[in-house]
Amino acid sequence: MRVLVTGAGGPAGVAVIRSLLRRGDVEVVAADMDRWASGLYLVDGEHRRLVPAGLADDFVDVVLATCRDDRIDVLFPTVDVELPRLAAERDRLHEGGTLLASPSLRTLETCLDKLALARATERTCRVPRTELLGTPQAVSGWDFPVIVKPRRGAGSRGVRLVSSQAELDAVHAEEDLLVQEHLPGDEYSVDVLAGLDGRVIAAVPRARLRVDSGVAVAGVTVHDAELEATATAVAKAIGLTTVANVQLKRGKDGVPALLEVNPRFPGAMPLTIAAGVDMPSITLDAVLSRNVPTSMDFVEIANVRYLEDVFLPVDQVLPPR
Repeated sequence: MRVLVTGAGGPAGVAVIRSLLRRGDVEVVAADMDRWASGLYLVDGEHRRLVPAGLADDFVDVVLATCRDDRIDVLFPTVDVELPRLAAERDRLHEGGTLLASPSLRTLETCLDKLALARATERTCRVPRTELLGTPQAVSGWDFPVIVKPRRGAGSRGVRLVSSQAELDAVHAEEDLLVQEHLPGDEYSVDVLAGLDGRVIAAVPRARLRVDSGVAVAGVTVHDAELEATATAVAKAIGLTTVANVQLKRGKDGVPALLEVNPRFPGAMPLTIAAGVDMPSITLDAVLSRNVPTSMDFVEIANVRYLEDVFLPVDQVLPPR
């Protein structure tokens, strides 16, 4: 079984690679745009590939050619910008013998547009008031502070707290920005695994105890039926298959509300795997139409993340593409 994992330099890519290598029945090919990407060096030299940036004009063609030349059975993309581009080519990949381990294009487009996500889920769970900056609906009626953030984009980039109406009126959007009700409660990330039929197999909430550059570097899994039920409802509303990370935050009344959905493997996936739900491995079996569990439980466990060095001879570093 040959699997290609893109985004090998990111924490999500590293987590997926390590999960699949542990199986023993998978040959992992690692790809990234950066020859210094750490995940490339988790595999031997024959299984390292350089690809263009996810937004580059030739990215899709190069990945398709790589899948063909390397006889890839399953492709695991782990970078936000790559997801919709590859999902749009799902049929071409399939024709070439490669299955895609990611949500559908429709699900991706809903999740990556935070306004569309709010509208798609507002009848399913609690969603904080969300309006597009510059529209009449966004002008007034807010209890300050509020959150202003990009309509599209990953992580915490561009997110700010606005404290007054005057400050909100002074915000001029050079891109699509959203105004969103600020929730004061605790925030949780819930890793959700769904089968290809949309049935949720597991929902694993975790508290992000310490965050560095948008990635949790310390956390703990928590059993919380309300968080699990909310994330499961969100997953069903957006038609999730495979894996996504659902971000929830409690309001003043303690009820969890939806912030956003990252429709990919999260950087903190090692914690969920250690808790007993190996989502990359189960996703591989699901994509291959093998039997997978109908439901899974997990244990409460904490983690801290530390820097790990990989040493190798200079001549083993990939040359520039």
